[in-house]
Amino acid sequence: MKLVSWNVNGIRACVSKGFIDYFLASDADIFCIQETKCQEGQINLELENYFQYWNSAVKKGYSGTAVFSKKEPLSVKYGIGIADYDSEGRTITLEYDDFYLVNIYTPNSQRDLARLDYRLTWEDCLKEYLLELDSTKPVILCGDMNVAHQEIDLKNPKSNIKNSGFTPEERTKMSELLKAGFIDTYRYLNPDVVDVYTWWSYMNKVRERNIGWRIDYFLVSERLQGQVVDAQVHSDILGSDHCPVVLEIDLK
Repeated sequence: MKLVSWNVNGIRACVSKGFIDYFLASDADIFCIQETKCQEGQINLELENYFQYWNSAVKKGYSGTAVFSKKEPLSVKYGIGIADYDSEGRTITLEYDDFYLVNIYTPNSQRDLARLDYRLTWEDCLKEYLLELDSTKPVILCGDMNVAHQEIDLKNPKSNIKNSGFTPEERTKMSELLKAGFIDTYRYLNPDVVDVYTWWSYMNKVRERNIGWRIDYFLVSERLQGQVVDAQVHSDILGSDHCPVVLEIDLK
């Protein structure tokens, strides 16, 4: 099974920058996107042979997630059951016979850390939600988690140590989630690979110089570890300030 996750930073803009070409070429079984920045009816994607599930924020032009799946899920849930977060369209859960797929867009704690407390509470609520799912069947979690977990996951760790996305508090929450029974599939397969990132600032030539952060992930329940086949970062794909990440997993 092949899964793709991509923060598109506005699906309408990304469609004009090659989204459909990449989507068709990837031929994923499940394709997840974050930061759709659109409301119902603002875009119509004709994706043959895919079921579509969209969760938009109440606020226009903000946040939002979507999942496109070749196989119709047993059930679909929007949000995690907490109004303060669900109003921002940050989560979609699809239930299949043998696993749950959870697509998330984690709140950014903002440059001045004004939303750090909001973000840290989200982390606790999300972990509780995932563990509840995991008690029933394995979980595949993907999305923009807005944190570079380790120093290897960003170009300039020393100068970013107290910045949004690399604060000790955010990194600790990521560690706690992994210790609770999940693995970072890319780092599991590539423990020592450096200079692989999924997000770059739009500042002048930052992407060309590969001054980036790895903040987009596929996590899976520990009991799926032996079934992980491959994890990739498609850093050559443009169209957003993030690039797609890919998971191949044998769920037979």
